[in-house]
Amino acid sequence: MSLSIPIIIADAQYLTRLGLKLLLAEKKEFEVVDEVSDEEQLLESIKTHNPEVVVLDYNQTGKFSPSTVNYIKEASPKTRILIISADSDKKTIDKVLEYGVNCFLTKSCEEDEIYDAINAAAKGEKFFCTNILDYLLEKSFAKEEVNCAPTPLTPRELEIVRLVAKGLIAKEIADVLHLSTHTIYTHRKNIMKKLSLNTSSELVLYAFNNGLVSNQ
Repeated sequence: MSLSIPIIIADAQYLTRLGLKLLLAEKKEFEVVDEVSDEEQLLESIKTHNPEVVVLDYNQTGKFSPSTVNYIKEASPKTRILIISADSDKKTIDKVLEYGVNCFLTKSCEEDEIYDAINAAAKGEKFFCTNILDYLLEKSFAKEEVNCAPTPLTPRELEIVRLVAKGLIAKEIADVLHLSTHTIYTHRKNIMKKLSLNTSSELVLYAFNNGLVSNQ
């Protein structure tokens, strides 16, 4: 029995499909079961292959659209969606995120990000590249309402979250707080568990959304 992740690549551009297929072929944990160039082919392929992940560029007029995300969810609710798109229109990005997409990369991302994003998607986790994360942070700053809900974190844990959000790695945080790196990892694990978070991106968003760091 194969333990690989079945994947459908949905992109109107042949070279993009070919590039992704060759890239994913380098990893045994991924199996590209089909590649399609339009929405009709995609929905038929989903019925046939029941993929764990669809890698989709929705920004291709006449071939795919933001609504494609909903059609995938209706056809196969358990299938996860990873967007890889060059779209820079904030309105359509917003729409896709509102449809429940939790993994979003741009076409400028590196191969390791693609591998990590597919694994995250298959697990139902969130994964955003830097460009999308920056946009989400920008959106959070634009909100007028302030989240005043109490935090379950201790003062020490809040301090660590602030430092993580500023881009410090575990060793640097340990140096700042005069603690061991092991202690920082333990705190970080407890923080993620308390907040029901899975990735660093989610932790950074939490920090900004709850006013733990400023945008200065």
